[in-house]
Amino acid sequence: MNAQIHKVDGATSHVRNVISARRAAGADFSAMLKDRVRGVKFSAHAQARLKSRNIEMTPEIMGKLDKAMNGAEKKGSKDSLVLLSDLAFIVNVPNRTVVTAMDGESLRENVFTNIDSAVIAD
Repeated sequence: MNAQIHKVDGATSHVRNVISARRAAGADFSAMLKDRVRGVKFSAHAQARLKSRNIEMTPEIMGKLDKAMNGAEKKGSKDSLVLLSDLAFIVNVPNRTVVTAMDGESLRENVFTNIDSAVIAD
């Protein structure tokens, strides 16, 4: 009977290990999914600037902004200037939010303040 109990205990231990591993993997998967779903948001001000400056947000630009924010986040940035060819965005990195957007005309003779980093994402 002790041998049977030992087998059950061994199986129970194995099951507990599998459950723990799956929970850990699930937590990692949830974290990865959350990171992927976070995306890029736009403040009301940024949306108004996009509209007034006729800036079209294409999937390519969105992908570059997302990648730039990821890079800035890894470096610990809070507020960053993201430069994309003839566009510029001020982004709040922790909130993954575009605060304002500028086109080539708006970039000329502009002074950027209250940023702690710049990302050239071209």
